[in-house]
Amino acid sequence: MDDVMDSETPMERSGRASGEALTEELLDELLSAPSPAAFAEEHAIGHRTLPEYLNQLLDEKGLKRAEVVRAAGLNETHGYQIFRGQRGAARDKVLALAIVMGCDLVETRRLLHAAGVNELYCKDRRDAIIIFCIDRGMDLQRIDEELYRLGERTIGD
Repeated sequence: MDDVMDSETPMERSGRASGEALTEELLDELLSAPSPAAFAEEHAIGHRTLPEYLNQLLDEKGLKRAEVVRAAGLNETHGYQIFRGQRGAARDKVLALAIVMGCDLVETRRLLHAAGVNELYCKDRRDAIIIFCIDRGMDLQRIDEELYRLGERTIGD
């Protein structure tokens, strides 16, 4: 499985910095636990919903929902419905939200996972460009410019 690696990836180091255990460490604990239920209870593991994680990030980053929705180029009603969990979000909408919220690669991956959409995949050309740009802290406009310049579909389309 790709999540179990011999060495720490940049994304794992970033996750460790935010106080979350590495996948390897959690796997070791899971395998030594008396049951999967005991492990899940001990680590408060459950499925984090997109609205839960979006609102958590808003709080942590001191952002306003209206500003994030506007900056992501979302229709105001649609944006609020995503934040309330009344409506799902397409992958590019989640990416736009992550980028305007200043998410790093780990937070972006978690948002995509919470939304139930494909995570960024470095073997996909478009995704590789997006990963590169997020890692360098580029804003949504700059990322779209890079995608356009390199002949890829922009996030805002």
